[in-house]
Parts: sequence; structure tokens; C-alpha cells
Amino acid sequence: MTALVLAGLSKSYDGTDTIRGIDLEIEDGEFVVLVGSSGCGKSTVLRMIAGLEEVSAGTIRIGDREVTHVPAAARGVAMVFQSYALYPHMTVRENLSFGLRNMRVPRARIAEQVAEAAAILELDTLLDRLPNQLSGGQRQRVAIGRAIVRDPTIFLFDEPLSNLDADLRVRMRHELARLHKRLGSTMIYVTHDQVEAMTLADRLVVMDAGTISQVGTPLELYERPANIFTAGFIGSPRINLLDAVVVERRGGEALFEVAGGARFARTCAEELGVGDRVTAGLRPEHVRIDRGQTGPDGGDMALTLDVEAVEALGHSTFVYAQLNGAGEFRAKLDGHHTIPVPGTLTLHADPARILLFDATGQAIPTLRQ
Repeated sequence: MTALVLAGLSKSYDGTDTIRGIDLEIEDGEFVVLVGSSGCGKSTVLRMIAGLEEVSAGTIRIGDREVTHVPAAARGVAMVFQSYALYPHMTVRENLSFGLRNMRVPRARIAEQVAEAAAILELDTLLDRLPNQLSGGQRQRVAIGRAIVRDPTIFLFDEPLSNLDADLRVRMRHELARLHKRLGSTMIYVTHDQVEAMTLADRLVVMDAGTISQVGTPLELYERPANIFTAGFIGSPRINLLDAVVVERRGGEALFEVAGGARFARTCAEELGVGDRVTAGLRPEHVRIDRGQTGPDGGDMALTLDVEAVEALGHSTFVYAQLNGAGEFRAKLDGHHTIPVPGTLTLHADPARILLFDATGQAIPTLRQ
């Protein structure tokens, strides 16, 4: 069953389009994450689904109901905000039950639903405390509990962990994943944090300037980005994007030369001819110090770097350098490596891991893809 359908969804402010023709289907029970840089429109989309923003064009369907112009309270969704939005003068119990009391739900039913939500979120011992007596993580659990008691069709989360410290964010991510598994509910989650996005999502929706750049599983978007924007947004450290040109064709294989002189061979579309320019994408974690023997042509691409900075983290080593003729280059090496700064370093890359993009920024099909 389809839980949510957005068709041609658009939003304009004073004649300026901020959301442009979004089409998206979310299945019942999916955990879908909207991700993108600040200002891309992901929170606006969430608020339109919730009924907190008017729709300029297009439709919203929840289950078998069109709700495009249905009031927020009648849509059967519950939203968890970044700011918790708890009433400071009310206890945890009162915060959890407030919405149900306004809906005139019978007291016995309210008590039952509050107790159930408190048990799920381990708030049982905190029900008589005020928000200022709670930690940030506890307050966020209360905000989530307030959504659970309403038994919504869809849960909407608008950057709910952004006010928490790093360690607490990790723990809350795990709690949200367990909550989704336990409830089996449809959840739509907005974040600019790609770690949250990659670890929580069944599917990711990458947004760029009010449009959808790509939709897919986290692994699909990481390994097979449809365009340069998705490739650049998914992955940390950020992917290296290098100018390259086709210098030779060998049947179905093309030989590319990167700015700076490094060469690699890939099997790719026959339409790509000698002299055609492309962008080669190489993720920092896909380079290594030792030379392998994989890839088309039997060898790796060698990159000679001028090292500017090194971050040694024990389990990995980050290298920030300049690649002659190609600008800044980032590398993430497994384990600890002693690398002189400044100094020269040669790294190797398996050509099969290199992504190719055409002049319009779209992915070029290759044998690996």
C-alpha cells in the first residue's frame, strides 16, 4: 500500500518558486529521509505534507485520501520538531496527553496510550517531571512520545536531533531505528546530516534547489549517483571531482587523462570520443598507498600529490593535498600512516571505482554501473 503520494508539488513565495514539481511515492512502513543542503526546500516539503504550509500547485495523497487542502489536524500525521516544542509548565505526562485531551479522547484511553508510549521510549520514571528537569535526549523522547500517542498514519521528523551533542545524536539515531522497527510506521525524516540519512533511511531523497536530484537506497546513491550533485553531497569526506579528457579509444574501452597527467582506462559508452571532456569522480576512501593489479588495463591510476595537511585518527588517516593541475585532493586511508607535511605522496586508485560525468553533470554509464 502507498502511504504518501506527492504529484507535481510546488510552492511559491511572492512569485519565487522554492519547490518545483516534486513527484514522490512513499510506501507504507518505509523510513524515507529527505536530505540536502540548507535552503534546498526539504523542510518546506515536510511542512506541506503536514498541512503547515499551503500548496501552490500539485496534490498530496495520504493513503486513499487527497489531503492537499485538508487542515493539519485532520490529516492523521504527527510532526516532531527540532525545538521539541514542549510546554514548560506541564509535566511529561501532561505533555504526552495534551493533544489527546484536546481531541476529547476518553480518560481511560488517554492513560493507556500515554503508558504505552512511555514504555516504548523508557519514560516511565519521568512522567511527573517538568521539561527543565530533563536532559536534551529525554526531552526529545517526550516530543517523539507526543507523536506516538496520536497513533498517526505518518510520522514527520524535522531535524529532530540537531540540538543534541554528538554522542547523544548517535544514541538517539539508534533509538529512532528501533522505534521504526517496533512500530512499523511510515516515517519521513528531514536532515542535512548525511550520517543520519545514510544510517536511518530505507530510501534517500536528495534535494537540490527545490527539486529532487535522485531517489534511491543509501548504497545506490553512494555507488551509482545519477549526477554530480548527488555524488558531491553523498559521502564524507567529499568526493574528488577531476577534469578529464578522452585521449584514446580501444574498442569499448576509453583511455582518460586527468589534469596533471594521470591516466586510467574504463569501459564506457561508444558515443564518447577522443577529445571529449568529462568529470571523473573519485571518493577519498577509494585510494590507497599500495599499488594493486585490478582494473581495465591491468593497473591502477597513480596520483602524485603535494601534501598540505594530515589528520591521523588511528583507525584512518585523512590527507589534504594538491594534485598538480587539478587542484585540491582529499584522501582517506585505512589505518595509521606516517606522512611528511609538506611532502610528496603517490596514491593509487582502481579505475573501476572512478565515476564519470558528462558536460551536463549527468552520470555516464560504465561497465561497473
